[in-house]
Amino acid sequence: MLWGRWWRVGARLRGLRGGLQAPAESGRRGVVSCIDPSTGLNEEQKEFQKVAFDFAAREMAPNMTEWDQKELFPVDVMRKAAQLGFGGIYVRTDVGGSGLSRLDTSVIFEALATGCTSTTAYISIHNMCAWMIDTFGSEEQRHRFCPPLCTMEKFASYCLTEPGSGSDAASLLTSAKRRGDHYVLSGSKAFISGGGEADIYVVMCRTGGPGPKGISCIVVEKGTPGLSFGKKERKYLQFKLADMVARLVASRLMIRHAAVALQEGREDAVALCSMAKLFATDECFAICNQALQMHGGYGYLKDCAVQQYMRDSRVHQILEGSNEVMRILISRSLLQE
Repeated sequence: MLWGRWWRVGARLRGLRGGLQAPAESGRRGVVSCIDPSTGLNEEQKEFQKVAFDFAAREMAPNMTEWDQKELFPVDVMRKAAQLGFGGIYVRTDVGGSGLSRLDTSVIFEALATGCTSTTAYISIHNMCAWMIDTFGSEEQRHRFCPPLCTMEKFASYCLTEPGSGSDAASLLTSAKRRGDHYVLSGSKAFISGGGEADIYVVMCRTGGPGPKGISCIVVEKGTPGLSFGKKERKYLQFKLADMVARLVASRLMIRHAAVALQEGREDAVALCSMAKLFATDECFAICNQALQMHGGYGYLKDCAVQQYMRDSRVHQILEGSNEVMRILISRSLLQE
């Protein structure tokens, strides 16, 4: 059980001082708020929070950029997190969990996210998978799967989203048919929570009739015959696409109108160019953001170009005069009139 080690680490640390900021080691000295993140927490929760902040600053923040650029799944660091009890935070203690509350868990995840948000997101999903097995599994399943999940010797992923139904569990189509003492699963899933890296997959599938009451959850282990990772999910929402292309064309026309005014040296050129820059960059970021949403989880992967379009379009709301400055120029023109 990891509880003893958790408290030995926590006892060496003192409560978080100051405002909403990670420890100084993280390089975020300037991020200060009048809202203290430890407000309302009891002494034990403050210790959990301090341990998590310290781990985030020491082990996660210095590596976040490299993990992102090299698309690394930081196994060793997550196993270090598990040594502090972060692998099964709200899993019962008899199978290696820390037995904490959901409030305790939220405090820990918020602190960890200051080091690396995406890694923390995966750790939260891993914890959910371990909790599901702990809560709904048989005693044999609990004692078989939960201990290596709590130590993160093994990693888990949650498989809900499907190409045809998104994350609407009641509409999923992946099915499981019983054959003797086994189930045969048929279907496809789309997810980013450690897909291909995990050892255990918690799969939502249909074992009964239509609707939510026909859904069951099956644990699939890595190496199971037939388990594979295939093509990306593609789903298109016609009305959204129509709105997106209309906003794109409107942006294009506004830019061209402003370009003509600038070329002709018209008095309203500054205002029109400011409007075009403001409108086009806001709208095009919104279009890319919507496109990423339509791609589902795949939109966040670097193999999918939309995530780069979104990041690149976002910066144009700041560069070459921020959009707040554009608003000043536009309003100044109106007031002068």
